[in-house]
Parts: sequence; C-alpha cells; structure tokens
Amino acid sequence: MKKIITTFILTAIASVAFSQTTVQTTCYTKYAKVFEKRGAKEVTDGTYDDIIITIRKGSMADCFYGKVTIKNDEVDYQNMYLKFEDGTFEKLDLVFKNEKKSIKIVNGISNTFVTEDEELVNVLFVKMIKPKKKKYAKAAEPDFDL
Repeated sequence: MKKIITTFILTAIASVAFSQTTVQTTCYTKYAKVFEKRGAKEVTDGTYDDIIITIRKGSMADCFYGKVTIKNDEVDYQNMYLKFEDGTFEKLDLVFKNEKKSIKIVNGISNTFVTEDEELVNVLFVKMIKPKKKKYAKAAEPDFDL
C-alpha cells in the first residue's frame, strides 16, 4: 500500500514539474507575432480609420477598431478614436504619462505609450501587413514500379 501511495505522489510531482506553463495569448500577442513574421509596409502621414488600438494592463489585453492621425511619421495621440459597432467614432480620452514623447511607428506597430493608470497602448496598422511569402512547390514522393 505504501508503494502505491509513494508511486502516486511521485507521479503527481513529476507531472507538475515537467508540465509546460501555458503562456496566455492575447489579441495583442497574436497580432505582434504576425507583424514580426511578415513585416509591414511603411506608414505615411494621413488619417487611418482601419487600425486597431490595443490597451493592455498586466496579462489582460483588449483590441478595438479605431482611427488615428499620423503627422510627421508619428502618432498624434490627441486624435485617436475608438470605433462603435454602428461605424461611428468616439475620441479616446486617455491621460498619458509622457505627453511630450514622440510615438514612432516601427514595422506597422506604434511605440508603446503608458497612461496614468499604467495601461499600455499601441496602435496597429493591420492593413499594412505584408502578404505571406510564397512557398516552394514540393515534389511528390517517387512511386515507380521497379
């Protein structure tokens, strides 16, 4: 009986020790992975109403459709809007810690800016993601009658 209990306890400890910790994937991490893998076209000055605004705090992340203006290759954080389901927009009123900080865009994703509430905000230009790279056609395995 003692051997069975000892074996059970050792098995339970080993399974916990060797189990992989699951990394929580969020909408932001999924988008970031695509941007990293494919890359993005250069974002030029103008107003974009087909972007995604991510707001993260801790391990949680929310992704919203939105609109933003780009001036001098930087995000104009005073002209950021969230999109409603009916297609209308509402100005995003967040108080940022460093309002004088320039927010550049690198590979289709803006630099992260931090709010007074310690939320992390990024702007994602999903329409600028480059298409998938072509794959080489693999030859079929030989199937000859020898």
